[in-house]
Amino acid sequence: MHKYFPALLASLLLTNVSSALAASQIDLSVTGVITPKACTPGLSDGGTVDHGKLTSRDLNQDRDTLLPRNTLRLNVQCEGSTLFALTTIDNRHGTAVIPNHHGLGTTPNDENLGSVSLTLNNPVADTQAVRTIVSLDGGTTWAPGTQLGHLNLLAVAAVDNTTQPMAVTVFDADIVLYTRIARADGLTLTDEVHVDGHATLEMKYL
Repeated sequence: MHKYFPALLASLLLTNVSSALAASQIDLSVTGVITPKACTPGLSDGGTVDHGKLTSRDLNQDRDTLLPRNTLRLNVQCEGSTLFALTTIDNRHGTAVIPNHHGLGTTPNDENLGSVSLTLNNPVADTQAVRTIVSLDGGTTWAPGTQLGHLNLLAVAAVDNTTQPMAVTVFDADIVLYTRIARADGLTLTDEVHVDGHATLEMKYL
């Protein structure tokens, strides 16, 4: 769980002005909200997807290889009706073959191994069908979307609302993972290479 407290920062530019016009003080304020309600996310299968062993012959030489998609079940339990959004931290940042996806690490020769994208399907909140909406500007504006990633926020909304997050107590959805391995002719595969994707699911309180 992450709570953060935005601070209003002021910068002071010193110039050659007369003392009569120079200000002798400036304000700095620190603001934030401490919410009494907390939410706890959970993932099925310990949040782990294992594609097993692949041989280099299984990989496409001239294009990415798409692996079978996988699904994990997401459950969020809140202590009361709460406005929140979901995002991720890509712990293999810089290794994805598609920038807004999550990286899978590198080969020993520092070649990006591939990437995985996440989408939310079949969302249900407080036993009612809902939809998901996403924001690319930190929550200022929202639009319909299902991608769960590190470059956007994803929130719960009513089925007939595409622009306003809604507060919920219990949220369930399927996280569908689409994994791709980079084209094999750009990878050094003379030894075993481990697929090493790792991301952190993060909650933001709105």
